[in-house]
Amino acid sequence: MSLEEIRQAHRRGDFGETDWERLDSMTDEDIEAAVANDPDAAPLVDSSFWQDAKVVMPEAKMDIHIRLDSDIVDFFKKGGQGYQTRMNAVLRSYVAAHRDKRS
Repeated sequence: MSLEEIRQAHRRGDFGETDWERLDSMTDEDIEAAVANDPDAAPLVDSSFWQDAKVVMPEAKMDIHIRLDSDIVDFFKKGGQGYQTRMNAVLRSYVAAHRDKRS
């Protein structure tokens, strides 16, 4: 949604009790202070956060041909784009759960 669409929704009462005018008027310092005083907020990230970061490239996937039951493929496809990645995650979880048992 654009900011104007959000404001229109607010005028219609679609966004509950949020004080959008107060939020619009907050400075970066106000936001930082609010985050610092919120025990549930994650810490603010500054440039030092990335100081020890390392780029890790994912392993290349192996292109294979596999025959699966159509209901299995349909189940994952109904989850939308990325169904093959989700199938891979399920298989990875299975391998992790059974890896030690194969020794």
